[in-house]
Amino acid sequence: MTITAEENRAYGHDDLPGLMSLMTGDEKHGPAATSTLDVLWVLYDRVLRVTPERRDDPGRDRFLLSKGHGPMAYYAVLAAKGFLPVEWLPGFGSYDSPLGHHPDRVLVPGAEIGSGSLGHGLPIAVGTALGLRAQGLHDPAVWVLIGDAELDEGSNHEAIAFAGPSALERLHTVVVDNSSASHTLPGGIAARFEAAGWSAVTVDGRDHEALYAAFTAPHPGRPHVVVARVEPKNR
Repeated sequence: MTITAEENRAYGHDDLPGLMSLMTGDEKHGPAATSTLDVLWVLYDRVLRVTPERRDDPGRDRFLLSKGHGPMAYYAVLAAKGFLPVEWLPGFGSYDSPLGHHPDRVLVPGAEIGSGSLGHGLPIAVGTALGLRAQGLHDPAVWVLIGDAELDEGSNHEAIAFAGPSALERLHTVVVDNSSASHTLPGGIAARFEAAGWSAVTVDGRDHEALYAAFTAPHPGRPHVVVARVEPKNR
């Protein structure tokens, strides 16, 4: 079930906090969710070539939420864009709700992967980009959103090291940096990717114009990462 295009037009970025407020209960991971809100909105509103009507189109862009342990902002944006009914939001996390504390791709319209276990999304995105290239589908872009703490996981370093030399130009990663990582130097995230041959940009994760410019920056022959810095998680 999806809402109509007319209903969808009723929701904008300013409505997202209200949509998120409909989701209550324990284990909300509120800071993890709110840290991604602006990144998600700019992607779905201005960058991603995917709509509720095109969610099964082979030519669509793919968005993978690796930071799935805080999905409230993701659900709010999907509802605002018509992928799922707003009426689902108050049931978030309940026994019979499709909107679990971690997204399930079988239950959540528009979700490409089930996620929430740290370190899985970027390797899956690398495989997705490789698979599309092998099928001759060179137009769809692959986007994955990860948290800075996920870079503590070795699986992500293997994916970063592989993607650069493989020239996965259609692969895009957004790292939401809320100072949660245990094993990193301040400002060092972009350097990790650049050392592996990626194009990298660091921006204010609340500035929509800066995010859009970073998301659409050209990066011929290389995968691209945008480090979106937001307020520290424990501030």
